[in-house]
Amino acid sequence: MGTAVQKLFDLSGRVALVTGGSRGLGLQIAEALGDAGAKVLLTARKADELEQAVAALQDRGIDARWVAADASDPAQVQKVCDEAMQRLGQVDILVNNAGANWSAAMEDYPLPAWDRVMNLNIRSVFLMSQAVGRASMLPRGYGRIINIASIAGLGGSMDVKFIAYGTSKGAVVNFTRTLAAEWGPRGITVNALAPGFFPSKMTKGVLAEHGTEGLAKHAPLKRIGDDDDLKGAALLFASAAGKHITGQILAVDGGVSAVHGGE
Repeated sequence: MGTAVQKLFDLSGRVALVTGGSRGLGLQIAEALGDAGAKVLLTARKADELEQAVAALQDRGIDARWVAADASDPAQVQKVCDEAMQRLGQVDILVNNAGANWSAAMEDYPLPAWDRVMNLNIRSVFLMSQAVGRASMLPRGYGRIINIASIAGLGGSMDVKFIAYGTSKGAVVNFTRTLAAEWGPRGITVNALAPGFFPSKMTKGVLAEHGTEGLAKHAPLKRIGDDDDLKGAALLFASAAGKHITGQILAVDGGVSAVHGGE
């Protein structure tokens, strides 16, 4: 990168670990970090999807690799962390993106679904941050943690039934603030992105039910998110440009949360 301001966003020499990185928002963020010069390690549960994602990143000229794991399982999280350290020597940037949703009315909500959503959406954030913090960030006194929350963690909805998802993402919001306060003195920033509606495998049911125009009408910008809309914010949090930002939750939602309180 050429100019002084571009150098603030340069991630050359950095290593990024992205959970849930095989598709959707995780892959979008991995593209941004890799395009800025970072080496990228993707993790998700399905090896075939990871292989395709890494091939796509490599086609962009990104140094990318993968390891399959369930981010809510402590042993598998440790395996990912160990492999990252062995293969890349450090982890500078951790993107906690792995997540799940299950839509049902509160009175009918199944406990196994509640546990699954909670385990993947918040337990995984705790486990991965702890493992990577211990192995690389705390010993080196440097780290950038980016958690993927949601505007569902900022308020409820009358249209979409997401009691477990909304609760888990609310937990991600305060986990971000709490860890930012604890680890800030040790050289680690912790921030969260709170996306609004983006097309993905997780949201295809909502998209089918409400339609793109139906969802876009709630946003002041009259659009839903696209394949580039998280990239700039993620790069800000991951780079030297964001070195004085921590404990912040940035909604990337076309303005929905500003008007509807998160709905």
